[in-house]
Amino acid sequence: MLALICGLGAAMAWAVHDLLVRRLAQTGAVLPLILVVAISGCAALALPALIWGGWDRMTPAAYWFCVATGGGYVVGMFGLYSAFKLAPVRVVAPVLGAFPMISLAIAVAQGRAVGQMEWLAVAAIVLGIAMVAVLNRGEETGGAPLRLAPALGWAIIGAAGFAVTFALGQEAARQGAEMPAIMVSRLVAAAAIISLAVLTRAPIGEVRGSLPILGLMGVLDAMALGLVQAAASLPNPEYAAITAALFGVLTILLAWRVLGERVQPLQWVGIAVVFGGIGVLAAQG
Repeated sequence: MLALICGLGAAMAWAVHDLLVRRLAQTGAVLPLILVVAISGCAALALPALIWGGWDRMTPAAYWFCVATGGGYVVGMFGLYSAFKLAPVRVVAPVLGAFPMISLAIAVAQGRAVGQMEWLAVAAIVLGIAMVAVLNRGEETGGAPLRLAPALGWAIIGAAGFAVTFALGQEAARQGAEMPAIMVSRLVAAAAIISLAVLTRAPIGEVRGSLPILGLMGVLDAMALGLVQAAASLPNPEYAAITAALFGVLTILLAWRVLGERVQPLQWVGIAVVFGGIGVLAAQG
């Protein structure tokens, strides 16, 4: 149950983050946006990592898993931002929201027995997310032509990147300690993004006017990823990654409440299916 709560908290943080991504990703290059988000996320984690410590429990294996986690995070973020730059949420969210299937498959590969009800629950969650996203006809593409194939390709890359990030991040926390593992993973990701920005001469200056929003996005992203990784010591830690996939549904709910965007009747059915799947996971856990 606690792993589910961690996942729901992460989904809420990512929902707000995603709402902002959809506004900013279409206004300029992707790399500068990710760079500021990554650096601000590191800044937000620095003090908690020092306070809660646990650095003495970090092992060489834990550090290697942190390096791999940081790489997976960079891949996932590039997929997410690039997909939302090319197409609206109703196109890419079903693919991005399918990463729970990959997360559960990784759990199976790690030797955990997964029951039929758990697979059905995950399938229900993915189906519900797809229903909500596909029926979201109010999305705009910012006047840009819809580039379906590359958008779906980036979404697949993003989904795989996040699933791998969650699995490796939880393993890094198990091999060492939670806060240090989260901090090192973020530092590795930030270093990789900074290197890419320097090599490609990314137009960093164009995001100057969006720095406060990007800083908030970095804090939210760090909080969400931290919650998923913190579930490593809990029973059924993969449930945190699975329920984190709710971010797509919660984004639409936020748009409905905050921005007054309409939610169609069939979308409510999809939302009910998602929460039904989570209920089944809770009963199994």
